[in-house]
Amino acid sequence: MENTTTHILSSTGAAAALIGDPAKFGRVGEDGTVYVITPTGDRAVGSYPGKSAEEALAYFVKKFEMAASEVALLAARIRSGAMVPSDAQEAVNKLRTQISELNGVGDLVNLSQSLEKIPALITEHEGAYKARKETQKADRAARQNEAASVKEKIVAEAETLIDSVAWKVTTARLKVLLEDWKKAPRLDKKVDAALWKRFSSSRNKFDKRRRTHFSNLDSEQKKVATAKDVIVKEAESLANSKEWLNTAKRFKVLMDQWKSAGRGKKATDDALWQRFKASQDSFFTAKNADMAKRKGSMSENLAKREAMIVEFEALLPISDFKSAKKKFYDLMGKWQKIGMTDRKKRASFDTRVKKVEDEINELERNHQRKSDPSAKAQANKVVQGLAEAIESYEKQAAKAEAAGQTAKAMVAREAAAARRDWLEQAQKGLTEFTG
Repeated sequence: MENTTTHILSSTGAAAALIGDPAKFGRVGEDGTVYVITPTGDRAVGSYPGKSAEEALAYFVKKFEMAASEVALLAARIRSGAMVPSDAQEAVNKLRTQISELNGVGDLVNLSQSLEKIPALITEHEGAYKARKETQKADRAARQNEAASVKEKIVAEAETLIDSVAWKVTTARLKVLLEDWKKAPRLDKKVDAALWKRFSSSRNKFDKRRRTHFSNLDSEQKKVATAKDVIVKEAESLANSKEWLNTAKRFKVLMDQWKSAGRGKKATDDALWQRFKASQDSFFTAKNADMAKRKGSMSENLAKREAMIVEFEALLPISDFKSAKKKFYDLMGKWQKIGMTDRKKRASFDTRVKKVEDEINELERNHQRKSDPSAKAQANKVVQGLAEAIESYEKQAAKAEAAGQTAKAMVAREAAAARRDWLEQAQKGLTEFTG
């Protein structure tokens, strides 16, 4: 019996709790009553009307086997460390009551003895249970730390983007970071909330700056459009003027006002410029026609323009835009005083003159941009931010390689390499600034 008890406690099978055939511990009376045989005498456990003696006995043997299975399963769960000791003890108490009242056929004494061995097993494996719980706790902590590291990196990158002026690129990057945040595991509620607060704050600060920027830009563009609309309306009112000298001077003033009004929204600027130029061309066409009629010679004017266009184009290439600008407008003043010229030739000349003017204006805009201290400061900030990001990714890669995390190290190396390309371009741009 002792061997059987030990077998029960070391096995998960119901048969291990039995001594041979459980039916040997039962019999069926002539009236169909089924009895279990115990050391203290036979005890009636029930009957199975309408069935043979063998079937009735098998029915009650099955009940015994089910109870034996529960004892064996309980021992196995305790041994594996999967069961809380207090729950295991409660299960023992329930099984003790169940076995004492069991209407089944089998070695009930041996089954009870097997059950009474389990409390000692609980004590024996309590340490293993605690160790398993500690391991699980440590694993959870490790996963939480890794998740926290992922989210901390997301938050840290978002915080570096707060002052970005790359509006489109940064908006797209923050969307990617938000998706990365959603994919990352949840942390402790308090920690998660604190990190989310920082992340959300960074996104909101950038978005507020972006909206303010475009709101100011829109407001400025509207002011430019309003100022140019006034210029255009006056130009349109002068288009049919016959006061050639005064009106030509006024058109020059309007042109200066147009340039000083600044750059507006491209589509609006282009539309207003077309109206302005149309009015200007209309006036000067009429003026030149009248002048040509009075002078009676378009060929002379053509020769003058052909000579002057050479002077305009001699300004290219431009090394000093200020000097070139002065010479250009000196030439332009003379150019506009020339009388009527063949329209097809004049259009060709205007295009060539416009090319020179555009080159001067572009150089002037570049000079203004490159001498702007705020633009240079921002360019410096971008260079510094990229350099710091590269250093950070290199450290991450080295740390990952030291930990044997090859894939993680590769991702960090690739991120650093990409930012080196950006840094090279940013440094080239920085060298263009003056002052």
